[in-house]
This record gives sequence, structure tokens and C-alpha cells, in this order.
Amino acid sequence: MQIRDILVNNPLVLAPMAGITDFPFRRICKEMGAGLVFSEMVSVEALIREHKRTHGMLHTDPAERPVVFQIFGSKPASMAEAAHIVSQGEVDFIDINMGCPVPKIIKSGSGSALLRDLGLAKEIMAAVVGASKVPVTVKIRLGWDARNIVAVDMAQAAEAAGIAAVTVHARTKVQGFSGQADWNMIRTVKRSVTIPVIGNGDVRTAQDAKRIMVETGCDGVMIGRAIQGYPWIFREAKHFLETGLVPAPPTREERQAVMLRHLHDMACLVGEDVGVREMRKHLCWYTKGLHDGAEFRTRINHLVRVDDTKRAIKVFFTALNTSTMAEQHAAF
Repeated sequence: MQIRDILVNNPLVLAPMAGITDFPFRRICKEMGAGLVFSEMVSVEALIREHKRTHGMLHTDPAERPVVFQIFGSKPASMAEAAHIVSQGEVDFIDINMGCPVPKIIKSGSGSALLRDLGLAKEIMAAVVGASKVPVTVKIRLGWDARNIVAVDMAQAAEAAGIAAVTVHARTKVQGFSGQADWNMIRTVKRSVTIPVIGNGDVRTAQDAKRIMVETGCDGVMIGRAIQGYPWIFREAKHFLETGLVPAPPTREERQAVMLRHLHDMACLVGEDVGVREMRKHLCWYTKGLHDGAEFRTRINHLVRVDDTKRAIKVFFTALNTSTMAEQHAAF
């Protein structure tokens, strides 16, 4: 997938997700096979005020590039100022969030709220493109609701403003993450513009990644909630796109290694207290569906030290392997 002069080595894209797609997780997904990774969405107002935590979210590493930093806001001048700040860092693209359906974001006039104000959306896109030193992309939804579908208008306005690529989450704001994504609309948007279109919504398996590309003609595939606890979906999707075969799922040893590495990297980035707390949700996702996972999840939600959490992970997998061996022995 080519976006301006940057070649993305495969069409698989990690979606921007608040509290999830920070640097440690982006790097893991990149190593698993993601061609392009997005940051968490960053508030432009916080960036301009030099909010310490927000600026910490700008951390990148050469190993994860190309990387996209997503910003959100509702004031063209603030969006432009933030774009100028971000584009001076080690970042390959800036993305404008025009799709987040979260009430807090909507209330500020940002995210999906911009789907109801094409004029303001155009101003913001033009301002960001004019201020950024790197190519700018935009992520949208189909519209506010089923009676107000504006995806084609938004995509065409984006192209006219100099936007380099558009991501379409094939649901409306009102749908949130419920119902079925309308991939037909991604195809319609793709046919209406000449810039790359990335399809998003209901991509849960390697086969889905292939299917959305075939059915819509989209240039890239963005994967979101399916990666929670399972970054291996990128490895599987990449292999499937290349060979038509889905590789074996990760072994328990692989799962344990990734969990330990993720915990270590998170603690290094934000410190032990915050790192352990932030990792709880990831550890819960990583162990979903595994034997005695519920007991493990209850336990780690009370741990506050890295060493204790590492020990709990190792004990869990040791017990898991022992339990499996006993079950196999009993079967003979």
C-alpha cells in the first residue's frame, strides 16, 4: 500500500484505540506483521498546553515505523498548532479523528460530531494539511445515523483538502460498535476518490481481512477490537494474504513470552505503578478462553508490583501446562 511517497509493506493496519495502542503494544503488533500502526488518539488542547502525559504518548521507536499519530479536536487553529508540534517528531503521518463515537469526545465537538458539520470538517482538514510537515490522513464513519450518510462527501472533501488517505469505519456514530458494518459503503467510497481507502469494521479473522479487500477494493485493512489480547491476528492475516493458509495459533510459550515482554516494556515506559495498572486489561485479554483464566484475572487485578505480576504469569502457565499434561495422560 502506497500513501504518498511512503510505501507500507503490507495492507494490515492497527487501529487507534485509547488506552491500548501505546508504544509497547504498537511495537508488538508491528513485529507480528502489521504494516502500519496508529497511536492512541491525542487531544490537541492537551498537546498545546504541554500536558505531560499527552506528550509522553508521542514516544516512538524506529522499529514501529511507519507510524501514524491521531489527533482530535474541534478548532481549526488548535488542530493546526498541534499538527505542527506532532509532525516535528519521529512520525510518518498525522491522522484526524472524525469518527470517535464516545460521548465525552462528541460533547467537545470532536470525533463523530464533525460528521454533522462538513464545513467545519473541511476547515480542520485544510488547517492540518497546511500546518503538518508529514502527510495527513483522516478516519471517518459512514455518518451520524442511517438517515445522514455522508461518507462519500467527507472522503471527497478530504481529497480536495489534500488528505493523503481516508479510513472508513463502516458504521454510523449512532451504531457505535453494534450491528453489522456495511462494507458496501466502503466500496462506494473507494470508487468516489483516488486516494487510498482503508476499510475498517468487523475484521475479526485472517479470512475477514482478505474478504473485505476483495469485496470492497479497499487498499488497506484496519483491525481494531480483534487484536485485544491477540496481536497474532496480524501474523495470521499477513500469512493468509500471502499464501491462502492460516498458520498455527500461538503456543502457550509464545503467549507467556509476549505477556512478559509487554509488561516489562509498559513498566519501562510509564513506571511500575502505572505500568502494572495499565497492563491488567491486557493480561485479562491475553488469557481469555484459557483454562483457569478467570482465577488468574482475579489475582492479577490485585497486584501492584512488576515482579509479583511476572511471577503470577509464570505460575499460571506452569499450572496450565501441568493441567494439560494430566488431561492428556488421563485420556490414554
